[in-house]
Amino acid sequence: MRPIQMVDLKKQYQEIKADVDAAIHEVLDSAAFINGKAVQDFSKSLANYLDVKHVIPCANGTDALQIAMMALDLQPGDEVITPSFTYIATTEVVALLRLQPVFVEVDPKTFCIDPAAIENAITPRTKAIVPVHLYGQAANMEAIMEIANKHGLAVIEDNAQAIGSDYYYKDGSSRKTGTIGTIGCTSFFPSKNLGCYGDGGAICTNNDELADKMRMIANHGQKVRYYHEMVGCNSRLDSIQAAVLNIKLPKLDQYIEARRKAAAYYDQAFAGHKKITTPYRASNNKHVFHQYTLILEGINRDELHQYLAEKQIPSMIYYPVPAHRQNMFAALGGNKFELEVTDWLTERVISLPMHTELDQEQLDYITTEVLAFADKN
Repeated sequence: MRPIQMVDLKKQYQEIKADVDAAIHEVLDSAAFINGKAVQDFSKSLANYLDVKHVIPCANGTDALQIAMMALDLQPGDEVITPSFTYIATTEVVALLRLQPVFVEVDPKTFCIDPAAIENAITPRTKAIVPVHLYGQAANMEAIMEIANKHGLAVIEDNAQAIGSDYYYKDGSSRKTGTIGTIGCTSFFPSKNLGCYGDGGAICTNNDELADKMRMIANHGQKVRYYHEMVGCNSRLDSIQAAVLNIKLPKLDQYIEARRKAAAYYDQAFAGHKKITTPYRASNNKHVFHQYTLILEGINRDELHQYLAEKQIPSMIYYPVPAHRQNMFAALGGNKFELEVTDWLTERVISLPMHTELDQEQLDYITTEVLAFADKN
């Protein structure tokens, strides 16, 4: 059996090596390392894939969130509603811009922000909502947009873990996650479903004015070189990373189906086990399984984590300390938030290996060892 990786980027690369190597050499031969043809081609291709008017590539997913918030002219002290159960980048940017994070609960099944909690947290100072499509499943965007429109709030989708997911409306129509809110942000970190071989990110919107503004912000606040119209930053997707993404984007749906197939295998293996809850699939979206995350009840999660490591099976605990309990938010009143569901989940979730190259032998070994531990504990 091949060694099991949490994400097997090496084997995935071997499958596309010839195309990737040729694309990288084309960039090297052109010497257009910044904003070269590969970047422009990728921007157009991603916009077509997402069916969105504008895609602005940038250096990483954290920058994408920062640029989005800067473009909305949020002012120090403005409140931004966000889940606490998420990677720190989502909330870190709020504090970086001297905004006030307002942490709210997630749905205990989907792990995504709870629309009812959003409604209850809105005050006259609220200016934006940042739903996170966690682990590859979409937040309830139809309900969230209804709330946002009712209160005149911007919505910034953190789509770093769910690119390629379809969101289904009650009327039967659908849109890709990241294209529903005011602005969508994503990351191309190597482990993502659509990952490059370094750092990378992108912002998307259907709003022409915001798109122009975000392009300027990402480029030192300039539209014409050396004429700076606003305070910006320096955030670019380099041409080599774009070249890699140009090869991988046409394969994204294939990659998603491979992940969903692996998830289905896990589901079947763990079905009905009284101590293990498999990932819930909301009917309003297509789960793309950036992570496959179990909820454990009656099993010591940390001991399982250690047991699997001893069996050469990697696993991860996302996220053991939620944002509202991080020291970085103490001065902003993070500890005043009581989030029982979030705290409950952080003590019980564990993620198993999930990537496009998992084979049946590996999946059988992983599930056999998880069940062996669960049944004797």
